[in-house]
Parts: sequence; structure tokens; C-alpha cells
Amino acid sequence: MKPYKLQIVMFCLLALATLFVSSNAKADTWNKATKLTFSQPVEISGRVLPAGTYWFQLMNSASNRNIVQIWNADRSQLVTTILAIPNYRLQPTGDSVIKFAERPSNTPEAIKAWFYPGANFGQEFVYPKTRAIQLAQNTNEPVLAVRDEQAATPTPAVEAAPVKAVEPSGEEVEVAEVVDTVAVALPTTASPLPLLALLGLLAVGGGFAIRLTHLGSEV
Repeated sequence: MKPYKLQIVMFCLLALATLFVSSNAKADTWNKATKLTFSQPVEISGRVLPAGTYWFQLMNSASNRNIVQIWNADRSQLVTTILAIPNYRLQPTGDSVIKFAERPSNTPEAIKAWFYPGANFGQEFVYPKTRAIQLAQNTNEPVLAVRDEQAATPTPAVEAAPVKAVEPSGEEVEVAEVVDTVAVALPTTASPLPLLALLGLLAVGGGFAIRLTHLGSEV
């Protein structure tokens, strides 16, 4: 193979490799997969997770981008699926951030919110109402909640569960009164159109390069 032909082939292969890496990076950003290790048991949405390593990621739901899946350390088993709502912060950091609610001593800390590195929006977790009232009384502040039976149902039903905040008295209030959220339009699916467009351009460019090589060999 002549040197200039080899250069054209190498260029196309490099472009495809770059595209593949970029696509994978976007996929990780899309589901915000994060590896977290807890040295002590923690409570999340009424469930206690033993000390250990877990993967937190957003479920690929077309209707709700605030459903969090928790997987075991090697991502071979889904531990639980949890409903959350967006929580906004002004100053994102370069590391994952977990916020805990205050708890009585000798009890697992309760996870309140999770923020992905560099993101302004995080996920504030929703608790079954009975447990949310207990937490609200312990912390003397409102806690996000859904009805107990809704928190225990499979994912399709969880997506439509109305979220409220409960006061230490057990009174329900609107979420907007207690959580710093900002209304934004989030994409529902990761569209493949940019990828297809780029592949099309690479194909056209490759064909054009081959045509130039053929013409050059005829001269």
C-alpha cells in the first residue's frame, strides 16, 4: 500500500476511534454512573445499605430523569430503585457529593441528596411517608415523601407517584416550599442523530479521499 493511501486509511480509523470514545463518555454523562463506597451502613429511601461499594446511576426512563438505580460493586445485581426530584446547587464541585440528614446517634446516616461531579442539578431522595415523618421529627425539618404503598411498588408505578414534603407534625406541604429546584427541560432520550450524522460525514469523506487517490493513480 502506498504511503498516502495508508495515511488516508489511518485517518479514517483514528476518526472512528475518537467517535467511539466520545460516544462512551457521553453515555457515562447521560446516566451519571458513580461508584461510591460507604465505610458504615447508610439509609436511603427507608432501606439500609450495608457498608460497601455501590454504583449510583440514573435509570434510562423516557418519562422521568429523576429515578436512581443502585447496583452492587460489580454492577451484577440491582439493589434498589429510588424516586428522587431535582435539587439545585449554585456551586458544583469536581467530585461526587453525598448529603446526609441529621440522625440520632447509633443509627445509620440517612442519605438526603446526591450530586454528580460538575453538575448543578442533583437528586434529592424521596422516602416512604411513614419513615419520612420519623426523619422529619428527628431532624426538625421537612422530608420528601410518597405514600408507603407507592414507594414499595415496581418502577412503572413509582414514576407517576406524586411527591410531597412532610413536616415533623406529619402535615404535607408542597415540594417547592422546601427544596431549591429550578424548572428546566431535560431530554427524554439520548438521540443517536449526532452519531449518525458524524458517521455519514466520515463515510462521505472517506469516499472522497478514495476517489482522489484513484484519480491520482490515473494521472
